[in-house]
Amino acid sequence: MNVVDLLLKLLSFKSLTPDDAGSIKFIEEYLGDFEAMYVNKEGVTNLFLQKKFGEGDHVCFAGHLDVVPAGKGWDTNPFVPLIKEGNIYARGTQDMKSGVAAFVQTCKDVEAFNGTLSLLLTSDEEGDAKYGTVVMLEYLKEKNMLPDYCLVAEPTCESEFGDAIKIGRRGSINGYLTIHGKQGHAAYPEKAINPVHQLAPLLEKIAGVNLDNGDENFAPSQMVITDVRGGMEVTNVTPSELKIMFNVRNSTKTTQETIRQHIDEVLQGLNFDLALTQGSYPFVTKRDSQIVKKLQTSIENVTKKKTKLSTAGGTSDARFMGAFGIDVVEFGVINDTIHAANERTSIKEVESLYAVFKDLMTQFK
Repeated sequence: MNVVDLLLKLLSFKSLTPDDAGSIKFIEEYLGDFEAMYVNKEGVTNLFLQKKFGEGDHVCFAGHLDVVPAGKGWDTNPFVPLIKEGNIYARGTQDMKSGVAAFVQTCKDVEAFNGTLSLLLTSDEEGDAKYGTVVMLEYLKEKNMLPDYCLVAEPTCESEFGDAIKIGRRGSINGYLTIHGKQGHAAYPEKAINPVHQLAPLLEKIAGVNLDNGDENFAPSQMVITDVRGGMEVTNVTPSELKIMFNVRNSTKTTQETIRQHIDEVLQGLNFDLALTQGSYPFVTKRDSQIVKKLQTSIENVTKKKTKLSTAGGTSDARFMGAFGIDVVEFGVINDTIHAANERTSIKEVESLYAVFKDLMTQFK
């Protein structure tokens, strides 16, 4: 098979989280000369494939085979890939079976590499990610087998193939703020404590506020209000409390404590409760890391483009590699139809991604 044939095969597996539908076993058999290690948990399939070529660096490709549900609005069967006008349509084409196909075919075809090549595959990235990549990394750490470098083949390009590499990700902090007042009759506001009125002159100090100035890697960490509610949905009763939910995609400069201190300062004198939870933590790989520099070189060799280094977007399993101290980057096809109806990627992008990964193998000498 070539890389396009492999992608079409992977797209035919209806691998809804956390069921890989046999796709991971297929890859194990396809790469029969790689040593296979499974660490499965709670219905999640995790496979680590490894082959030692030499005494050099250990480079790992990582990705997920699970996809989100198809949803409505498709023009074709989302689990029967269709090629039309140079594009491949199916659920998972961009996110992220194109990336998996490209690095699996690279590992299949590579003949010489000065080090160890490995692949980390999971079926629990689109879900809670509790029993996926992080479980395998914990196992590898116990066995002293963690890679030196990792490339996660998530879709990273913005408008043209090769225009962006992700060298880090922001964290995500959720906030739950409740301002307590005293319910009363709208005709007698002096007898009540209206939390909406208390917040109104202070809202501009919370909504959309930057908590830091960002840096060369990260945009400023901004408080984004996602929900405001209070009252009884009547016009003659003032509310007893006002609830606000917000999210902060935080850089390494902002923490939960930073947020708490800001809220305490803004709402000083008010009766309020604040709860914070963190779903992911920020990380960044240094710009002069070998995996960053070599990947940039390979992208330029294939596309003739100078790619930018980014930390934008949501979260991915790369955050787990960062937490384990592994230099990790992300690079894949254009990201413009992920999780949408009629998800698609182009044959040219898939072939170009394979070419970049093949070239990258020659960079590690």
